[in-house]
Amino acid sequence: MNLFECTLDGQSGFARALTYNTAHGTFQTPMFMPVGTSASVKGIDSEELAALGTQVVLANTYHLSQRPGVEVVQAAGGVQSFMAYDGPMLTDSGGFQIFSLADTCVLDDDGVGFRSVYDGSKLRWTPEDNMAIQEALGADIVMQLDQCPPYPATRSFVERAVDLSSLWAERCLRAHKRKDQTLFGIVQGGMHLDLRLESVRRLKDIEERSLVEGGRRFGGFGIGGYSVGEDHAVMFETLGTVARALPEDRPRYLMGVGNPTTLVKAVREGVDMFDCVLPTRTGRMGTAFSHKGRMNLRNARFARDFSPLDPECSCPTCTKYTRAYLRHLVNQNEMLGGILLSIHNLFFLIDLMAQARKAVLAGAYEDFYQSWMTSDAAKDY
Repeated sequence: MNLFECTLDGQSGFARALTYNTAHGTFQTPMFMPVGTSASVKGIDSEELAALGTQVVLANTYHLSQRPGVEVVQAAGGVQSFMAYDGPMLTDSGGFQIFSLADTCVLDDDGVGFRSVYDGSKLRWTPEDNMAIQEALGADIVMQLDQCPPYPATRSFVERAVDLSSLWAERCLRAHKRKDQTLFGIVQGGMHLDLRLESVRRLKDIEERSLVEGGRRFGGFGIGGYSVGEDHAVMFETLGTVARALPEDRPRYLMGVGNPTTLVKAVREGVDMFDCVLPTRTGRMGTAFSHKGRMNLRNARFARDFSPLDPECSCPTCTKYTRAYLRHLVNQNEMLGGILLSIHNLFFLIDLMAQARKAVLAGAYEDFYQSWMTSDAAKDY
């Protein structure tokens, strides 16, 4: 396969199975990406990530640019070498982190000014600055700088976010030059279908102009601005139409979503890639995903329960440790408890998407979907 070549391996309804090639190997969809914000998936080393079936790890441009700094990561040979992870990686632009600090964020057509959460220093990024930082960090997939509006937000605010994101997408595509990386554009538009489709249209126009000028195309597309406070039912009012409006020949990435049922439903709508901190964050809080629904391991009913965490799961946590022991670790605030539950939760989502892929390839995704939606697992998600 050529670099950043995408092949369609199968389709079942709108659900797809893709293979995508990067400089650090191929990955297959549907798939879930663990989040390693600061070049670390909390509590999980690179060998364990590989053992869990991880295909792509996400790192955060904002945080890495501040600590340890771009120069350190670049001197290490890039983010993969820095964290000793030999596989495909993606860096988000850091825009979400900037815009979540609305009280210190100043936006204009040229870029964004903000204050560092680490030392309070004043910083400014243009789209060109952001591309230079992500090129230096060296991940295989980089995301454009965009504005992610909160929920709720006025229509005029969301319109401005679409305008800025589109303007910056074009500048990012022109500025991005590293040939062993690819750039994903990002769709915004809040919960307004017409604005979402307008954002898609503009990304297509930007790409067409770039190709006419001898430039590059987007390697795929992120769908941003969902899961920002709205009920997920609201998200699904528009998500499928938006996903299927994007080009069919490249991945569609729903950003920041890690709820198991949401993943199953989004694949049915034509989405290919997902990421979220949810599996590791909830694991550190003592909560596990399972085929019977969420499990709060602090609950007293697990005190003398010597059965596996999830008998239907084959992860290292479920094959070695009992619910009683995991409850003990969690209630004693032992860091091993959070690590073991994070391992399980990550495996649960990675394996769920692997099973989804098998269903797509068998032409039976609707059966898979209905089986999940009528299961005990779906009720808690």
